[in-house]
Amino acid sequence: MNQSHAIQTGFANLADIVSFEQTPLNSHDLPATTYDALKRGAALNPAAPAISFFVSGKDYDKPKTLTHGELLAKVTQTANALRKFGVGPNDVVAYVLPNLPETHMVIWGGSAAGRVLAINPLLEADQIAELLKAANTKVLVTLEKTPRTDLWEKCRAVVLMVPSIQHIVTCSVFGWMDGTAASGFRALGKSRPSKLRIFKRPIPVTRFEDLIKGARSDDLEFEAPKASDTSTMLCTGGTTGLPKIAPRTHASEVYDAWALAQFNPEISSPGVSVLCGLPLFHSNAILMTGLLVLMSGGNVVLATPQGYRGDGVFPNFWKIVDHYKIVTFSGVPTVYSALFDVPREGLDISSVKFGACGAAPMPVELFNNFVEQTGIPIVEGYGLTEGAVASSLNPTHPDGGARIGSIGLRLPHQKMRCAVLADDDSFERWAEIDEVGVILISGPNVFDGYLVESQNKGFFFEIEGERWMSTGDLARQDAEGYFWMTGRKKELIIRGGHNIDPKIIEEAMHTHPGITMAAAIGRPDAKVGELPVLYYQGEELSTAELAEFAASNVAERAAVPKDFIRLEELPVTGVGKIHKPSLMMMEIERVIRAEAAAKNLDIAELELTQDNQRGIVAKLRMVNSTDEMRHVLGLYAFNVDYED
Repeated sequence: MNQSHAIQTGFANLADIVSFEQTPLNSHDLPATTYDALKRGAALNPAAPAISFFVSGKDYDKPKTLTHGELLAKVTQTANALRKFGVGPNDVVAYVLPNLPETHMVIWGGSAAGRVLAINPLLEADQIAELLKAANTKVLVTLEKTPRTDLWEKCRAVVLMVPSIQHIVTCSVFGWMDGTAASGFRALGKSRPSKLRIFKRPIPVTRFEDLIKGARSDDLEFEAPKASDTSTMLCTGGTTGLPKIAPRTHASEVYDAWALAQFNPEISSPGVSVLCGLPLFHSNAILMTGLLVLMSGGNVVLATPQGYRGDGVFPNFWKIVDHYKIVTFSGVPTVYSALFDVPREGLDISSVKFGACGAAPMPVELFNNFVEQTGIPIVEGYGLTEGAVASSLNPTHPDGGARIGSIGLRLPHQKMRCAVLADDDSFERWAEIDEVGVILISGPNVFDGYLVESQNKGFFFEIEGERWMSTGDLARQDAEGYFWMTGRKKELIIRGGHNIDPKIIEEAMHTHPGITMAAAIGRPDAKVGELPVLYYQGEELSTAELAEFAASNVAERAAVPKDFIRLEELPVTGVGKIHKPSLMMMEIERVIRAEAAAKNLDIAELELTQDNQRGIVAKLRMVNSTDEMRHVLGLYAFNVDYED
């Protein structure tokens, strides 16, 4: 039986947003910096919980808690201590960490003292080193030697490759564990050295608690950063060649968190609890289930160092919701799919106003099943690192309503339109209503450009005196202002919310002597959204040989193709570029026929077309059992039209 989840306030439609914009942005008294935002949140009630952290999902009801006053003091100590380490406004502090309270201290303290670079801990050592070198990193913060993780070992190797690193700071999970468990767990590891000698160059290694010990906690001892200064730098796009590092200002991050809160002020009320299960190198975890909550005086429930992947998180998910009265959480489609089988009986989950989804398309069947079973609305949105985190969101107002499959309405005080580009990718004109174009955004959340200047070519447009950024994503905007994604011009493969640049696959596979041309795309998958597969031209090669070659040469483990398909000729455009939509049609057809065969269902007719408004559409007529096929394919994100 569904429980009631009443949603109140916020915007009902685009007209509400336009009306709200009649008050200029600078009249809303936003904090100037992320540090100021934390101070404002702490001032509401310094004794209120700011972070509730537990190492295992089984211990959700025994958290270690930091109040807003305590968190602000730790952040301030971190900033002052880093300044004493020689970190100036333009110096970079990088972190390779799991989700820990210290991770928040490093993010906000580091961005007050200098610039912070977030690194995905799952990357290989050479990938991490490449990013640290590109940012000219001065201080590296990582996990001390800890059983069941190789972060310390990877970072030791990284220091050999990054001569700019002058200090290493280590954090520990042991201090957040109960005494007996911590001592037993720590005994499995070895203590880290006080210095690393790299090519006879001693690099100090300092524990985080020693770093901040004795540092001033009540105020910054240096001139505070400005709104226009860089706060964080996140990595996006490919991980081979020149890395894409996106610097964001304090003002952009504060604005985006504030703008998201305007869609549903209930999630930004003092004292509310928001669950963070996404990794803290990701924009969503940093801003939507991080800064937004902290600047509003709320409580970030930090669920284990591994987030959703942590021990006992999913089995106890609804208990966590009931215990903390969680108001919202963010997740990719696989998170929502995993929650179906988690018991809810006897638990009160009515505190949840909505679940947010934006990293990957949500299959309609999954969307409907989740809402029907839990009574919790799913709010889909859209954003990218270069735009802080979000650019559009579905409304949650009772007089408005989310449009299933839509990425919602634009944020207030941020412009978002679809543009028709010429063959050379230059701006040609604005798209008409319901005409597909590339999404362009302009506003206070948009970054100034990648750290490597050459990567900004063709990324920005000057249109009628305004600067617009091209997202590379294809969409249409309907007459009510809602945006509908139709494809991704930039061709990223999204596997369980993890972005994979097909270039890292293609560049590696092109080094195989038997391959003359290769194209990587995402195969639709009911569990993780997409899986990487490779289409190629060249010699007849065994799948086993190609799989072994890929495992040794594709730099990112998640990007290793799951299948290899040889074609006599890859489809190309009139100018000789590989036409990936044709390959996507082949993959969708392959998936549909495989699902039908698995269910012993007969297909009477199947045709794949490119619709001007919806992208690729499968037109399907079954011999029988249309309803069963509709249910099966509803778990995928591609479009299907069923014909009698």
